[in-house]
Amino acid sequence: MNPSLPYPDLLQYATMAAVVFGAAIAQGVGGVGFAMFAAPVAAMFFPQLAPGPLLTLGGFISLLTALRERAAIDWPSVSYALAGRAVGTLIAIYAMTRFAPQALGVLFACLILAAVALSAAGLHFSATPGRVSGAGVASGIMGTMTSVGAPPIAIVMQHAAPPRLRATLGMVLFLGSIFSLAMLAWAKRYTGYHAGLALSLAPFLLAGFAVSNRLRHRLPPRAVRGVLLAVCALGALGVLVKAFWGQ
Repeated sequence: MNPSLPYPDLLQYATMAAVVFGAAIAQGVGGVGFAMFAAPVAAMFFPQLAPGPLLTLGGFISLLTALRERAAIDWPSVSYALAGRAVGTLIAIYAMTRFAPQALGVLFACLILAAVALSAAGLHFSATPGRVSGAGVASGIMGTMTSVGAPPIAIVMQHAAPPRLRATLGMVLFLGSIFSLAMLAWAKRYTGYHAGLALSLAPFLLAGFAVSNRLRHRLPPRAVRGVLLAVCALGALGVLVKAFWGQ
């Protein structure tokens, strides 16, 4: 085992489990939120969780979210977003092997915060193929480097009906996470240690997702959009925390 990535003690593991449980509830209700809630905590206290284990767990719960409402998946948007995400993932891997990834992470986090502010002010982002593809590029870069890849696509699709938003975003994040993990493994930044840690936390992920099944129908579309923008902002702030905390 890499000595820089120690196995967590009992208290650390319990805290990780609690974070995964709460993040899974957020993801199951809004279609986003898993990495946005978990990544800031991981950046500050559990660096071994990001990006690989969080991408693994986030990809799995994204699949569950998509399958739960699979009839609502917007497949054209999925294809546009995935095309962009593949490009963004390759850019991220190149940046991680050649340059300091913090700079790109900070740049995209600032762009997300600006987009959230404009959306909250009433600016409408229509989900055109070009915008969805562009959001996919940003998602690939942010997701691969920080495990927080949902905000760009979520902002572009924020006015979609909640089932369509959750299902489409879930499928994009699931398929995108597979490619990101494959590239991280190729770059030797995702190992059996990371996969084992993710597997050990999977039961808490499933428990949180089960709780979300009881909550997702109780929130009206406007409330889902508000929560969506809030967690996107939190996710961007988490990326900033991760960048500056590690310095």
